[in-house]
Amino acid sequence: MDQIAWYEHGQAQHARWRSESGTPPPRRVVVAADDMRADDAYHLACEGTALLWRGDFQNARQLLNAMARRIDRPRRRRPRKPEPSPAVQAFHLHRQASAQRARALAMLLLPFDPGHVIPLRRAPDVRAACIEVYGPDDRPYVASLRELLGLIGAHEWRVKGVPIPALDRDRIHPHYGVFSPVRGEYVDLVAEAPLPPAKVAFDIGTGTGVLAAVLARRGVERIVATDHDPRALACARENIERLDVAKRVDVVQTNLFPDERAGLIVCNPPWVPAKPSSPLEHAIYDPGSRMLRGFLDGLADHLEPDGEGWLILSDLAEHLGLRTRDDLFAMFSSAGLQVAGKHDTKPTHPRAHDPDDPLHTARAAETTTLWRLRH
Repeated sequence: MDQIAWYEHGQAQHARWRSESGTPPPRRVVVAADDMRADDAYHLACEGTALLWRGDFQNARQLLNAMARRIDRPRRRRPRKPEPSPAVQAFHLHRQASAQRARALAMLLLPFDPGHVIPLRRAPDVRAACIEVYGPDDRPYVASLRELLGLIGAHEWRVKGVPIPALDRDRIHPHYGVFSPVRGEYVDLVAEAPLPPAKVAFDIGTGTGVLAAVLARRGVERIVATDHDPRALACARENIERLDVAKRVDVVQTNLFPDERAGLIVCNPPWVPAKPSSPLEHAIYDPGSRMLRGFLDGLADHLEPDGEGWLILSDLAEHLGLRTRDDLFAMFSSAGLQVAGKHDTKPTHPRAHDPDDPLHTARAAETTTLWRLRH
């Protein structure tokens, strides 16, 4: 594991560095406490200097919020309004700004004693949240406050769960790093599309297992839910057990398809062909549309005669200028697939109706489609 080093009380110090996103340890570290001004913290973070916190935990949270406000504050308006950027340029600028923001906010660091204990005043008990992600740990380390807050939020969602209307509002409990089905339109599409006469179905890239559970509740006799991510597999197995559909659903670790055929194969791949910057973003961003292409190219070889493949895909990438509809149809044709039908729905998440969102134009036009594909 990487090490982080700093000077404190005139002596060189070091500790293990933890980062679930794979961020390397900062090269410059200063010790900070409750007398640190937000403006100073903001400027140090933007320059690449990390702050190892020794003060009150709740004050650290307030400082992080103050730093975020300084990053997010609108710049002074120019006398002349600039021309609107093309969608693809706006997307890349938005991603660049988001990455810079994440790097700066990750510069506020916390010490952890053995057993995931934070040795700071008013620090919460975060042991359960840390064990779920890091596992047991009997050695000290340093991690960013921002990452810790992500772990705490994921733990709360895992405990509380997400109600799914298509499952009679039974709950799915997402794990850290596994995409939560809070955007339910893709689930509703699978719940409502007419089922082909299939006894066996595959759910490719199952994640939380929500689509496999929906298919089981709809009466499909056997579902094979696949994923290659250990966290997703553990999450899916837990949800399948909770929802009492384990007799119908097998959760299998593999890349895309199992070694058999099915009458129905469902896949909800990442929608945007771009590089992810965190574990959770792997469910949204897919460099070069690798999973999409892999699913389409392997579909015909794994479908039973007269079987259907259901591709659930947002057209957000098309509105961002990252992929065209012709590109998608070319992928269908290259894989020897034909469109037997499609079902559309509009997203209902808040960003689709937020005019201040940098990608509002694309989000407002977005449609999610279930493509029914046959060989």
